[in-house]
Order: sequence, then structure tokens, then C-alpha cells
Amino acid sequence: MSNTDREFGDIGTKVLFENDRIRVWEMRLDPGESSALHRHEHDYAMIQIAGDKVCADFEPDSQDEFNGAALGRVEGPVHNGTVIFAHKGGIEKAHNSGSEQFYEIIVELLD
Repeated sequence: MSNTDREFGDIGTKVLFENDRIRVWEMRLDPGESSALHRHEHDYAMIQIAGDKVCADFEPDSQDEFNGAALGRVEGPVHNGTVIFAHKGGIEKAHNSGSEQFYEIIVELLD
């Protein structure tokens, strides 16, 4: 496994695949568990796989570079297969507010 595992300090986050064009992460959060704040340095997509509820906060970084989906905060039921596209920059924190394990795949498009 790549030495980038837990690079952002996330609970339950690890690299599944990486080459010179993409990096694929998985993130799992048990009910009531939150991830650490983590930064996306590349354009990315988040694909929801499992769970019943989750909330996520998106904040700009110190250069206000984050313009991903202009989301600010997302909260509500998990719709499996939902894809959220976002641009590089900024930070994100997720919280599993449901009763099932939350699971998503994150695909970063490397520069």
C-alpha cells in the first residue's frame, strides 16, 4: 500500500489505487464517527456507496481556492451511487449522522 495512506489524517481513509493520472481513496465512517479535516489538492469526485445519513462541511483554504460545487454544507440521506464533483483546494470534514457505516470512494484527478 502507498505511503499516502492516512495522508490527510482521516479515520478509515486509505488509498486503493494510484498511478500518474488518478488516485482512488476509500473512506469508511462508523455511526457517530467524524473524519479529520482533510484537504483535496486535485480536482475530484466523491461517489457514495453505502450508509443512511451523512453530513459534510466544505471550507475554502487560506487562499480561498476551494470552489468545488459551491457546497458549504451537505446533510441528509445517502443516495447510493450519488457523485459529487468538486475542484481542488479547500478542506472537507465528514460526519456519519446515521445508523449504518458510511462508505464512499474518492477519485482525485492528478495534475
